[in-house]
Amino acid sequence: MNYSTIKKTAVAATLVAALGFAGTAQAQQVFGGRSQYRTWSIGVQGGITTPNNVIGGSNAFGQKVGYFQNKVGEYYGLTVRKQFSHLFGLEVEANRGKIKTYNHDLSGPAIENSRGARSVETSVNWAASLNGVFQLGTIDFLRRENAVNFYAKVGLGAMAYNPVQYDGNDFNGKVVYDNKGNWGDGVIGDRDPKRDRDNKLTAFVPVGVGAKFKLSEVVALNLGYTMNFADDQIYGPARQASYKGKFSSVMAGLEFTLGSKDKQNLTFANPVATLYDELKDPSLRNEVEALKQRVSTLEGTVNTLSADADGDGVSDKFDKCPGTPAGTPVDGSGCPIKFPEPVVETVASNGYYAPIQFEFDSSVLKTSSYSTLDKLAKELRDNNSAVALDGYASAEGSEAYNLTLSKDRANSVKQYLVNAGVSSSSITAKGYGEKNPVASNATEEGRVQNRRVEIKK
Repeated sequence: MNYSTIKKTAVAATLVAALGFAGTAQAQQVFGGRSQYRTWSIGVQGGITTPNNVIGGSNAFGQKVGYFQNKVGEYYGLTVRKQFSHLFGLEVEANRGKIKTYNHDLSGPAIENSRGARSVETSVNWAASLNGVFQLGTIDFLRRENAVNFYAKVGLGAMAYNPVQYDGNDFNGKVVYDNKGNWGDGVIGDRDPKRDRDNKLTAFVPVGVGAKFKLSEVVALNLGYTMNFADDQIYGPARQASYKGKFSSVMAGLEFTLGSKDKQNLTFANPVATLYDELKDPSLRNEVEALKQRVSTLEGTVNTLSADADGDGVSDKFDKCPGTPAGTPVDGSGCPIKFPEPVVETVASNGYYAPIQFEFDSSVLKTSSYSTLDKLAKELRDNNSAVALDGYASAEGSEAYNLTLSKDRANSVKQYLVNAGVSSSSITAKGYGEKNPVASNATEEGRVQNRRVEIKK
């Protein structure tokens, strides 16, 4: 992978982290939401720099180098981070320090650049970047509370620097290049560059990994390694005109979580363990024990309610007819259902059909009447004959109401026959109310027979 590809990939990942994933993380809720956690932290850090990194490459003098073929420089700074979930956060990082490289005699031919430089010391006045920090995993060391957090970060930033080149290997001797006080391009409105700045600005991409060790509820030890890819020759004029500067930093620092100590640090949050953590909080343990007791009581109640000795589907607690034989249809109280004898409506011997029966105060046809009416409709259609329908009611209610009800019953039968294809003109439907009872209205059995429509051809 060449240098340009690394930069483009890192920049793209930074934009995705800062814009897209941040929005997703903002919407993410961890159980009760982020308000129950501490999400802001600040950190201080210090370490060393080296002008090479783990992916290899060459230094400013075009030599293949390893970690111990270059001098190290000091590097220090601070961070401010907002944790959006236990998996992702955004961090602002600011650093300053020095980067050192030289033309090592043992690593190959001692080739100076055109100015005769053999070593370079670059002062980083400041470097600031916005980083997306991705949590890779956590370790809890057999505890329910995480103690170690592994992370990766990628970002995009700017740095102000000034390189000084020497003709000696130990960053001494004659200065052959130092542009301090002469940096600066022309700005809008200026005809010529002013060239009056001490440092030059360039963009850079930090890519790193690290681990955090939780020391307390507030403090964590942060160890990290970062590769920084600059968009300029941060070591000054190089032997290779196409050379772009890079350097690595190894840092150690302390991170302080802000907010109430009563809230958990979201960086080290273990949502699953938190849900079941009976050991961390005594009040939670007592609450869990109380819930267990309630569950045990509910289980006993459920077992009592589900007991069904005769297997009729009704719990023994509510079964009013225990010991019902298997397979017997029962009602909601567990007692056998007594089904009424079906009324078979047939054609009477005198050519009249049996009356069509109705429920109390209803003109809706019973489904048991459909077969009789279907036979009647077929006969009327085949013979092109006429039929008279006389509706009646039992004696409950007023005579006027019953007269209307009897007419509605006759019309219900008529409508069914018309829907079955019988001509409406061949059907006469009348209502007679309480007249001509076929049984006594003093008993329910008699009143049932009087709620009828008689069919006469």
